[in-house]
Amino acid sequence: MNPGASPAIFIYPVILAAVLAVKRRQQMEEEQMSEYPETNSHDDWEYKILRANTAAFRKPQVLHAVCAEEKQGGWMLVEKFDDLRLRFRRPVSARKNDHMLGYDPYRTQYGMGQGSLVAMILLTVFGSIAFIVAIIILIAHH
Repeated sequence: MNPGASPAIFIYPVILAAVLAVKRRQQMEEEQMSEYPETNSHDDWEYKILRANTAAFRKPQVLHAVCAEEKQGGWMLVEKFDDLRLRFRRPVSARKNDHMLGYDPYRTQYGMGQGSLVAMILLTVFGSIAFIVAIIILIAHH
């Protein structure tokens, strides 16, 4: 390893690959779970999945607050996949009120974005490394 090289060069691709693998698995799972009976008319409904990069939907108060906000746009909770993903649906006719909402009714991301999450992980890793190095230096000088 080059002594001048930053550890981020080696850590970042590993974290990015892990995040992308999880996203691919979730997308495949969502496509399999999104099959609806042929007897239902999809022309009158639109669907979306709201995702969080942390387990935000585990907390009942967050789940209720998100559902209440989405309800303003006519969205109804269809299912909770897990603590990271919620599926909503609404009648297509609800679009006519979108201009009056205080939020983007087509948002698909809740809370911290992936870029912020990766940055936070990297800062935590490097902060931990810096802390350990400082402890080692202090011990070595005593």
